[in-house]
Amino acid sequence: LANCRVINHSPICTCRPGYTGEPRIRCSLIPPPPPPLESPPEVNPCVPSPCGPYSQCRNINGNPSCSCLPSYIGNPPYCRPECVMNSECASNLACINEKCRDPCPGSCGYNAQCKVINHTPICTCPEGFIGDPFTACSPKPPELVPPPVHDDICNCVPNAVCQNEVCVCLPDYYGDGYVSCRPECVLNSDCPSNKACIRNKCKNPCVPGTCGEGAICDVVNHNVQCTCPPGTTGSPFVQCKPIQNEPVYTNPCQPSPCGPNSQCREVNHQAVCSCLPNYFGSPPACRPECTVNSDCPLDKACVNQKCVDPCPGSCGQNANCRVINHSPVCSCKPGFTGEPRIRCSRIPPPPPPQQDIPEPPANPCYPSPCGPYSECRNINGGPSCSCRPNYIGSPPNCRPECVMNSECPSHEACINEKCQDPCPGSCGYNADCKVINHTPICTCPEGYIGDAFSGCYPKPPEPEQTVIQEDTCNCVPNAECRDGVCLCLPEFYGDGYVSCRPECVQNSDCPRNKACIRNKCKNPCTPGTCGEGAICDVVNHAVMCTCPPGTTGSPFW
Repeated sequence: LANCRVINHSPICTCRPGYTGEPRIRCSLIPPPPPPLESPPEVNPCVPSPCGPYSQCRNINGNPSCSCLPSYIGNPPYCRPECVMNSECASNLACINEKCRDPCPGSCGYNAQCKVINHTPICTCPEGFIGDPFTACSPKPPELVPPPVHDDICNCVPNAVCQNEVCVCLPDYYGDGYVSCRPECVLNSDCPSNKACIRNKCKNPCVPGTCGEGAICDVVNHNVQCTCPPGTTGSPFVQCKPIQNEPVYTNPCQPSPCGPNSQCREVNHQAVCSCLPNYFGSPPACRPECTVNSDCPLDKACVNQKCVDPCPGSCGQNANCRVINHSPVCSCKPGFTGEPRIRCSRIPPPPPPQQDIPEPPANPCYPSPCGPYSECRNINGGPSCSCRPNYIGSPPNCRPECVMNSECPSHEACINEKCQDPCPGSCGYNADCKVINHTPICTCPEGYIGDAFSGCYPKPPEPEQTVIQEDTCNCVPNAECRDGVCLCLPEFYGDGYVSCRPECVQNSDCPRNKACIRNKCKNPCTPGTCGEGAICDVVNHAVMCTCPPGTTGSPFW
């Protein structure tokens, strides 16, 4: 599947379009890209809502979109009702249930007329009607007998009487006897905020029986609020009981005297310290099995704070792996050639000699004497070796910038064989990232709470608490308090007082024969990853599909 051209007496081989490989050996069809790994579950940016009170949040392409609820005005996070007090409405309206409305409906009696003056409904009987306009107006009866003529007729309004030729409002009515006499109140807003309008009078609604036994009754904005006084507990609408004074209990494990990576247990009122599982040493100096490669034997490497064999998944097909000074060194098996970290192919037999045709000069670069990660050029019949771009060293010892984290500065990690900052993309929204010993540590900044690996949101104001718990552990996110000790939640690792992180955030946190999938180190070779009958291998965290010997076709179909 290769094309051949003769240039200056020499055959030049190239792969046909759509094919790749070593044209002097074999060209293979370029495989389609592997299917993308399943993405992690989408984080809902509206939980909790960042939009403030009286608002609604919608998830638009992974971002929160805030708007005020219907019937509320302003812009998030400052949505507010139309009104709270009468003065926020026009003079012919009143603030009723946080909306500016006409206060007349339901305020006056039957057949009465209503007029709003300065937010207050004024009720009067129409011409030809008499009675209490706040109760009912009835047609004025015809005058049967002319009353005796008095020179002191007052012509008073309803709910007023004539006293000494002066119109005076009746008891419990207020106003001008010649204009309007109205009761003390019609709406709650006619009363002070600590009273309510009850039967046209401003009264304290906190009457006996409104709240439960022993509860405190307060009036806030005309409404009753029942609360239990300090030192009591229960339902303020049923009964408040005194809190029983229990003997003060002192937890010897609060705070823990055991140091990091340890656990504290209370035995006979004494603190007993021990190291957490998979940690070594004695409190307060508990430590993981390793933190750097030098903590392990020369044939092991430190991965996720454990000494493990670095070979699995490091070398390609048909390659051998040796561990030298904690690092995997790959080489092709005898009779094979190629890039040992990717795949080694069998060295093809030399072509049979052809008679009467002069044998072309031997290519000093085939097979290459330059070693891995190098390129060879034919210079006047001799090989000229150099390292490939982005590789360092000198042939035959060319190598990538790094293979493991320990080959990078402590504030960087080995990602795609280069020392890079591991923070980008490792932490959640609004989280801070700090690199400690090649590992990104995610924390929520001051004033924010949440899971730092998913997203941090502003800390809501703390409600007033009537009972103060004195045994709070002050654990970090993804940790919980058990018997006065902060422990990381299941599937999270670290120190419950410093940082609890998932098993992995990026592929370099896992062994090379596994990948970081949903924050766990898993084998990415799941059913359906490669085609039917194909072999699935994991090399440097990535899937490689190949057809087994004796078969042909696309390993991806």
